[in-house]
Amino acid sequence: MAAKLKKGDKVVVLAGKDKGKEGEITSVNPTAGKAIVDGINIAVRHTKQSQSSQGGRIPQAMPIQLSNLALLDANGKATRVGFKIEDGKKVRFAKTTGDVI
Repeated sequence: MAAKLKKGDKVVVLAGKDKGKEGEITSVNPTAGKAIVDGINIAVRHTKQSQSSQGGRIPQAMPIQLSNLALLDANGKATRVGFKIEDGKKVRFAKTTGDVI
């Protein structure tokens, strides 16, 4: 199945502790159905000090379910993603505005 959300997309969180927050997708794991969004779903990880890095409590963005994310359209509103054929190529478009993403 084609990816509705990709790396670099601006998204808004629909459910969970970060509901309503916006961010940019930094990575997507399609097999697990999860994505990591910059500044969303932050957890504190305790790391041991090593020669290359400082130890301590490091905040880290954790994966969030793709179903809890919605793409932001040109107006800054949450939208669903559709697919259509344009000039022989399959493209994504925002369902609210109809604009190609």
